[in-house]
Amino acid sequence: MAPRVLISDKLSPTAVQIFKDRGLEVDYEPDLGKDKDELVKRIGDYDGLAIRSATKVTEKVLEAAKNLKVIGRAGIGVDNIDVPRASAKGIIVMNTPLGNAVTTAEHTIAMMLALARNLPRADRTTKEGKWEKSKLMGVEVFNKTLGLIGCGNIGSIVANRAQGLKMRVIAFDPYLSPERAEEIGVEKVELDELLKRADFLSLHTPLTDKTRGIINADALAKMKKGARVINCARGGLVVEKDLKAAIESGHIAGAALDVYESEPARENDLFAFDNVVCTPHLGASTTEAQENVAVQIAEQIADYLLSGAVNNALNMPSISAEEAPRLKPYIDLADKLGSFIGQIAGSAIEDVTIEYGGHVGEMNTRALTSTLLAGMLRPMLGEVNMVSAPIVAKERGMTINEVRQTPRGVYEGYIRLEVATENSKRAVAGTVFADGKPRVIQVKDINMEAEFGPSMLYIINDDTPGFIGALGSILGDENVNIASMNLGRSAPGGEAVLLIDVDEPVSEGTLEKVRALPQVKWASALAF
Repeated sequence: MAPRVLISDKLSPTAVQIFKDRGLEVDYEPDLGKDKDELVKRIGDYDGLAIRSATKVTEKVLEAAKNLKVIGRAGIGVDNIDVPRASAKGIIVMNTPLGNAVTTAEHTIAMMLALARNLPRADRTTKEGKWEKSKLMGVEVFNKTLGLIGCGNIGSIVANRAQGLKMRVIAFDPYLSPERAEEIGVEKVELDELLKRADFLSLHTPLTDKTRGIINADALAKMKKGARVINCARGGLVVEKDLKAAIESGHIAGAALDVYESEPARENDLFAFDNVVCTPHLGASTTEAQENVAVQIAEQIADYLLSGAVNNALNMPSISAEEAPRLKPYIDLADKLGSFIGQIAGSAIEDVTIEYGGHVGEMNTRALTSTLLAGMLRPMLGEVNMVSAPIVAKERGMTINEVRQTPRGVYEGYIRLEVATENSKRAVAGTVFADGKPRVIQVKDINMEAEFGPSMLYIINDDTPGFIGALGSILGDENVNIASMNLGRSAPGGEAVLLIDVDEPVSEGTLEKVRALPQVKWASALAF
């Protein structure tokens, strides 16, 4: 029996035809995703699900999806999919990371120009017969400074288009290397400087814990009087109540918004302002973009269901069915080692060296490298998968080196990841034991052994008597329960590394108390 695919959102008819041409059964029901209860009833009949943003693939839907093997999101964001739960059920989640880039960038430029020249209000009042020329005075974008928060694929296209309008472009992006910035003709700056200099500020970053609310009251206060804000990226990057206050005060001259904290945004306080241009999440809404992502996701789903090929998966690298059993534990190790470095990098990564030792070097290192890079980039960028990670790394000017070595010491196979940032080097190594679990075996070239825990505390300290006791007292006072503690040191009295597996995430307040200990050189919380 041929695999069955459900399309529960509006998708180009081309996608339907691709499924049929490939020999799959397909049901096109573009309104089904709006009815959660009906979707739960029906989803158990399908092997594949193709969606856009309207369908919410919740835990309840996934529990009912007894036969579902793959979910394909025609677009970038997967906020509407419970990816961890899908992963736990062995369901692959795919997206189309590059299909909407040009369209979203063009919408950003359109929104900026509409805002600068008061086009929506001009259109409305002219049609009302008011002819309000004197009230519709705009500003030129020529010779103005455009500040980009995030300069990846979409941000770099916006920069290129803005340069064509003879704008100066500056960018804040911790993962943008100086070489890449020079290549695309933007000036890399810190966030405070960008806020101070930008005439127009445009956001092009995913919504993560680090970027949520990045444009808040403090950020807006640092901007020059009369600046304008554009957000075609993700709702939640801008604190809407703070933006409203800044516009009411006259400090911010206006805003252009395509995304909102709550969507669909049928009501919003910002709608009342004539100097706020609003569109209903149209960034990817062009005929070309819809066609591109529909074709891509249909081909990807069909490839997986018919041959097992995996492309653009967020929760699985591109590997064949034959090599998967042997590779799977090392994929897990690679993801965790990358995440370890990504959480402590602190600044733009310039060079990446991946060392594959022993039998690991004979595996599908392409999949391992992609997994390492995805794990490394995800803490900052959020929506990075194993396929898009090498592309993102290249766009950001990172040099990737793979090295194969004969086994070191007692380990027959291992992976070592070393990165060079603008001002430091970071390194971590790991292996897989006979139980199939990944372990850390080296940090900063200091040997140690530690399992990865969901919540960990990573400390670099001077090896002096009394430190462990002082640390234990702080954690005890802060009600932090230790599951395990593993340490290593370069030499007696030298530099030491400590990895502590804790029951709950360590708060920033607790971290500050740990950092205040005189022996501590570095302390950070890690999550895996």
